[in-house]
Amino acid sequence: MGSDVELKLRIKQFCLDAGADIIGFAPVARWNEYNEVPSYFRPQSLWEPAHSVIVIGVSMPLPIVETTPSFLHKETYVAANRTLDDLAFNLVRFLNRQGQAAYFFTRDGFASLRLLKDRPQAAFSHVMAAKYAGLGTIGLSNCLLTPEFGPRVRFVSVFTAAILEPDPVIEEDLCINCEACAKCCPVNALPLREDQVMQNYDIMACIDRHIELDTDKVSPCGICTKVCPVGKDRLLYKQKGILKKYLQEDEALSRNPDDPAYKAWTHVRSYGSWNKDYPRNSKPPTDNK
Repeated sequence: MGSDVELKLRIKQFCLDAGADIIGFAPVARWNEYNEVPSYFRPQSLWEPAHSVIVIGVSMPLPIVETTPSFLHKETYVAANRTLDDLAFNLVRFLNRQGQAAYFFTRDGFASLRLLKDRPQAAFSHVMAAKYAGLGTIGLSNCLLTPEFGPRVRFVSVFTAAILEPDPVIEEDLCINCEACAKCCPVNALPLREDQVMQNYDIMACIDRHIELDTDKVSPCGICTKVCPVGKDRLLYKQKGILKKYLQEDEALSRNPDDPAYKAWTHVRSYGSWNKDYPRNSKPPTDNK
């Protein structure tokens, strides 16, 4: 049975018209070929009729990611997630109208951070799906890096019984091993090791950081997505010396919380949510000049 090329083109156009930034297609056989994901977490274990997985990506604008942790970043993250779920839901309905059975897996797959801490794994990995759909490679940060946006992109996956032409997997690693994600991580969740390229990932430290930020309504953290230099979005937002600025941020702000080099970011962080740098019964300083 051959792949449905025309249907694939219609799916891509539907997703782009509905707001997707990137789309990739993977045959379910790739999960077995690579054998990196436990069997119960593979598409056909979740939904037996699946033949193809469609992965949809929505980007997170770089200047907003740079304000993290902030309410602005949190709300943009929420908007991206809502967009993804709407896209996947509507794509399933579109496929049904084309006479194709389909099933989608919501963008996160967990109800709360505390539940995730108890069982630190979602029922399905969009990161691995995006890798198998040719959208990127997994970096030192354990995030999927895409050519277009680096790790500043969110994903959702749609399974379908349709046999669709797969996209090629990206073979060359996009991660340049600059180690910025590890060096800037506020909880050292990516401790560097000289004896291996892929670093150990302390998922519990990462989850605890998100729980802490969630209390102040500014989760997720997103530092590793902020500082990664990979992605064509950096050509759009031209920033000379930005990596040095990222690496020096914590030290600079510890010396001077009002450092003018970081004023645009700290201003956004100071309003709309509680911020540990200011007492809850006071207001941040204002410039009335």
